Amino acid sequence: MNPLATFHDLDGQSVFITGGGSGIGAALTEGFLRQGARVAFVQRSDATAFCDEMEARHGRRPLFLQCDITDVARLRSCIEEAGEAHGPVRVLINNAANDKRHETEDVTEAFWDQSQAINLKAYFFACQAVIPCMRAAGGGAIVNFTSISYMMGNTGYPAYTTANAGINGMTRSLAREFGPDGIRVNALAPGWVLTDKQKDMWATPEALAAHLERQCLKDHLAPQDIVAATLFLSSGASRMMTGQVMVVDGGVVVTG
Repeated sequence: MNPLATFHDLDGQSVFITGGGSGIGAALTEGFLRQGARVAFVQRSDATAFCDEMEARHGRRPLFLQCDITDVARLRSCIEEAGEAHGPVRVLINNAANDKRHETEDVTEAFWDQSQAINLKAYFFACQAVIPCMRAAGGGAIVNFTSISYMMGNTGYPAYTTANAGINGMTRSLAREFGPDGIRVNALAPGWVLTDKQKDMWATPEALAAHLERQCLKDHLAPQDIVAATLFLSSGASRMMTGQVMVVDGGVVVTG
């Protein structure tokens, strides 16, 4: 899908995306490439074929760095490698997450710690790693992906919704702390985006119909809907927005 808008200041920017080779993350990588950005991304599984596809389609290849984001030392080294290849990271997209379904009574301490490591801890340490280079460059933009799931009080994945709420608190605190350095920190809360994973695992006709009934806008969300909002938050078009949570869900929850 062609972009709906061009954000000229993203052309040539050094962008780092977690989980950028599949699902929403893959759409984000392509979206930034279309804007002319220099994109590096991490994920656990091999993304060589995806990079080949992006290079063939756009004439530029994203930098893929294999990484389990719960390995903080490796995550930091990948951000350093991205900076060496593309220049200091000016846009960080914390996208990688795991919304594995689970029941409260079945949660073990090990599962809880792993869930927070993926869905919250890695976000914090990625932010920490990019702040010095953003400060030195005179500013930057961080977009932390959260979810409307905790706003709805959803059941079925309490460790995940807890992390989502924590992401918003962290976003606001970092925005306040590093605003004087010109670093903007916002959160993006998607609704139910129909990625291949969602379609394969949970998108039954009954579930889709029930969720669509909750939406004001009667159309299902696609990854491109999230890309457009992310580009906006990453660009100078949103230069005076920070510490905010932008909801893109077709009108399920109401903020304010």
